[in-house]
Amino acid sequence: PGSESNVKEIFDKCWELRSSGEDLVIFNQFDEFGNYLWHYEVTGRAMMEVLGEVMESGDRFRATVSNTGSGGTIACGDYMKEQFPLSKVVASEALQCPTLLNNGFGAHRIEGIGDKHVPWIHNVKNTDIVTAIDDNGPMGLIRLFNEAVGQEYLVSQGVAADLVADLPLLGISSVANVLASIKTAKYYDMDENDVIITVATDSMEMYQSRLVELTEEEGEFSNLDAAGVFQRYLLGESIDNMQELTYADRKRVHNLKYFTWVEQQGKTYEEIQAQWYDHDYWTSIHGHVDEIDALIDSFNKRTGLLETL
Repeated sequence: PGSESNVKEIFDKCWELRSSGEDLVIFNQFDEFGNYLWHYEVTGRAMMEVLGEVMESGDRFRATVSNTGSGGTIACGDYMKEQFPLSKVVASEALQCPTLLNNGFGAHRIEGIGDKHVPWIHNVKNTDIVTAIDDNGPMGLIRLFNEAVGQEYLVSQGVAADLVADLPLLGISSVANVLASIKTAKYYDMDENDVIITVATDSMEMYQSRLVELTEEEGEFSNLDAAGVFQRYLLGESIDNMQELTYADRKRVHNLKYFTWVEQQGKTYEEIQAQWYDHDYWTSIHGHVDEIDALIDSFNKRTGLLETL
């Protein structure tokens, strides 16, 4: 029971399991730097490959946008900012639980992003923008993108049929990423030569039951519903509920880590200070790639797994 915001309860259960005496290992994606490093190195490089295919002469790369979630995916923004130092890293969360935006709390329906805390592995000092997405937007848009009536409406509005056919590849948190990207583009008055990149972190294959539930709760999705969702949440996405972070704003967000990670989860005062003041803290993590790759290669050789592929 609970919602996407109930991360604290998960942490509590993990401590209970640790204290049980059972022989177990807990992988906490919110504080495992392997999560951060994978997205920095792998997702970041994948983004560069995509940009190499789609960017044309005169285009400008402007921003990397990601829901915060566990703090892993947004690490690709650190990589992208190294390639494009003037670009922005945009963190997105649910308006119903605006922890980064205004120290807020609450429950929301954007599955796959947990809130009411700042992940230990989120490099807040390198984050430029915070956006908060009303969860009614993604919940409405998954119906628009997946219901036959919604898809027909999109085609009638001039959206290419092949693009409409691909929209089910966007799950709830992916749609939230798209809306945060729209906010960013509007905030900075971007044009057709400005490029933003984000991640489709999930697809609707995971959420078919949510479509059934929405139909049961709200009734069949009509052409009028499609028009309303399209105008309000897609064309109507605004620059409300977002903030361009100053140094002081970033430090405020970073300091929220103290209450989760130092008071509750066993991190030290020295560690949280190092994340902010040690200029080599985050870049030193990047230096472990070759070491970890060698360990992975060694493990694969011992298991013989790759020989069967």
